[in-house]
Amino acid sequence: MKHSYPILFAITLCTATVMAGPNRAIAGSDDIDLTQWKPPDIATVGDDQVGALVKYGYALFTDTANEIGPAAEDLARRFSGNNLTCQNCHLQAGRQPYAMPLVGVWGQFPQYRPREGMVDTLESRINGCMERSMNGRVLPSESHEMRAFLAYMQWLSTGIPNGVKLVGAGTLRIKEPARKADLGHGAQVYFKTCAACHGANGLGQRAQTGAGYQFPPLWGPDSYNNGAGMSRLLTAAAFAMHNMPFGTAFNAPVLKAEDAYDVAAYINSHKRPEKANLEKDFPVRLQKPIDTPYGPYADDFSSEQHKFGPFGPIRAKAQELATMARTAKAGEPDKGSTESDRAK
Repeated sequence: MKHSYPILFAITLCTATVMAGPNRAIAGSDDIDLTQWKPPDIATVGDDQVGALVKYGYALFTDTANEIGPAAEDLARRFSGNNLTCQNCHLQAGRQPYAMPLVGVWGQFPQYRPREGMVDTLESRINGCMERSMNGRVLPSESHEMRAFLAYMQWLSTGIPNGVKLVGAGTLRIKEPARKADLGHGAQVYFKTCAACHGANGLGQRAQTGAGYQFPPLWGPDSYNNGAGMSRLLTAAAFAMHNMPFGTAFNAPVLKAEDAYDVAAYINSHKRPEKANLEKDFPVRLQKPIDTPYGPYADDFSSEQHKFGPFGPIRAKAQELATMARTAKAGEPDKGSTESDRAK
């Protein structure tokens, strides 16, 4: 990955000596298995100029609301539109496998992104999160905040070669039920398993000090907007099954697949902020994930079915149309692993 920032180049030089060391867990001939990988420890980062930037990136990632949220002291630094933190989705400061980890992400960009329909940069990907999951505004490319995010992600990827396949990236797919989601059952799962942390009203539990949350809201005005990847049922279900309740490991899930499927639908059935211009997403309509809850679509299935399933008929139609149009990646998720649940 190429960037124009000299300080990020310095990070590469400083960490080159640990490349391909004993920490390189091999899942296949060219794979890095993040479930066996030990990411670097932030406590080991020094206090020089490079270290200070990495530490600031870590602070932005783990204390987003106080650093750049809507209550940040510096008005010019209020980039996030809600009081979530980046690690509400990218658990353990981006280190947890199958919780959309950022370990190794530095070497995955530039990459083709179906949502934009073009080869995209890591800066643009970060800003996608800022506008969607954080319901805010973009970070200028040359801003201190953007450079800090990039520095943290590059440091977090220490020792991982560029372009390698990452096992444990994204989310681990569930075996989805061949039916429409049951919102009534989803509500039962929510109140039994989720409400103790996220609240009966879904609005989370605020932090004891400062802005932010001890447990984030899952809907309502301070949650992710309807353009975020987590607003899609299959993405949310995969995340919930393999990471929730908090502390759950991907290989010892608490929820069954049907429970995760229904509770994800229940969560995403609630009102949340709306992002403008969503019709511009996925310019190649056949590359739109089948569970995207907003149109336009390449097929004639309703928004209701795209939001709550059943997804089998939509997937079959997407593959049929893709064969006719010779379109790759039809209906696939644009966030998360394309692996099955083999890791369980």
